[in-house]
Amino acid sequence: MPRIGRLTPAATLLAAISVLATACTGQSGTASADDPKADVTLNFWHGWSAPSEVKAIEDNIARFEKAHPNIKVKLTGNMTDDKINQALRAGGDKAPDVVSSFTTDSVGKFCNSGAFADLNPFLQKSGVDKAKVFPKTLLEYTQFNGNQCTLPLLNDAYGLVYNKDAFKAAGITEPPKTWSQFTEAAQKLTKANGDSYDQVGLMPTFHGYETKPTRLAAQWGARYFDAQGKSNLAKDPAFAQMLSAQKDLVAKLGGYEKLEKFRNTFGDEWNAEHPFHKGLVAMQIDGEWRPAMAKEAGVTFEIGTAPLPVPDDQIADYGKGYVSGTIMGIASASKKQNAAWELVKYMTTDTEAVVAFANGIHNVPSTLAALESPNLQVSPEFKTFIDIARHPKSSTTPAQADGGTYQLTFEDFAYAVEKGDVADIPAGLAKTDRQIDTDIAKAK
Repeated sequence: MPRIGRLTPAATLLAAISVLATACTGQSGTASADDPKADVTLNFWHGWSAPSEVKAIEDNIARFEKAHPNIKVKLTGNMTDDKINQALRAGGDKAPDVVSSFTTDSVGKFCNSGAFADLNPFLQKSGVDKAKVFPKTLLEYTQFNGNQCTLPLLNDAYGLVYNKDAFKAAGITEPPKTWSQFTEAAQKLTKANGDSYDQVGLMPTFHGYETKPTRLAAQWGARYFDAQGKSNLAKDPAFAQMLSAQKDLVAKLGGYEKLEKFRNTFGDEWNAEHPFHKGLVAMQIDGEWRPAMAKEAGVTFEIGTAPLPVPDDQIADYGKGYVSGTIMGIASASKKQNAAWELVKYMTTDTEAVVAFANGIHNVPSTLAALESPNLQVSPEFKTFIDIARHPKSSTTPAQADGGTYQLTFEDFAYAVEKGDVADIPAGLAKTDRQIDTDIAKAK
């Protein structure tokens, strides 16, 4: 059950990472002098908690320990960034040596503060050419300003999951490729019932689980920062175009207030009560995990998957999407960094390990070799997301010194737009740019 790439509330995230920065900056100078062949126990903290997830990671660790009999790994699961940061601040033998995190948006903070060790020297020493191992987009979100303080550990790709039975009933023969086709399909699939709905074609509001501004901005090819590193929201017309198109879709499906009232009746995103599982939503912007979860929930309809639509004038780029993923790094305060690197290298670059883990938790592999592996379990629904991850125009949100704060600022503005509280979108984007630039300057 992926929880990666999701934004932590700004106050919590900033407080946690500012503590971590104070605790860890500059502590890694001599930590890599340990002997990786010595008998050692590594503390590895991760966030997975579901039984299938825990089993998948335990199986990988068992294979690692068999190949490295001198290294034992103590696993601690269900750990949030908050708990990890507190432990790193406290230090000592119980602090984690190796960490995996779902919060890709904090990579800039992790790298900028020195909380995690730069892995470039380890990669070079091991003869690992990262550009030949990992897809380009994944390398972009795991480093900041040349500091490769994390590496990708599996990958999420976002696309369209849809109810084929609902499509057939509405006379829709194929998934929409352009935004105008998407809007038309969403309207055909929507069944109003007074001041509510029996079914919506799509829940288009930005509070609707994975229907986030960042997911849609990727379809427009939006660039968050210019060549000088300044916020680019107002200067890149893609942002205003996306916000206007989304607002128009909200209006055509019944308006913000009516849709939000219906959305508030939805069940939890991560269990059988999800509105897509219940037939309340015919199309869902989601990741590669959703088809498997829907089948586990016992849905009675046939499931289809496709890339998200693109603007009508960008049809040549159809197939791309937003990508994100889990990150893995070494605590800069660890005194076992060479041994820790053996674990990180195995988990992130060993094809067998990456494929086994991807199969175990239904995520997209994070290395080029694993994506091509014949051992990768690829259902027709899953293949869609593999193809999105491979697409040369797929993109992610870039790392910044303020972590994911700039995304929260943009998201807050997007909420105001869809509610109808913004009369002048370009002027509002310019104001948002100024806030983002101020926050990043303070973070640096």
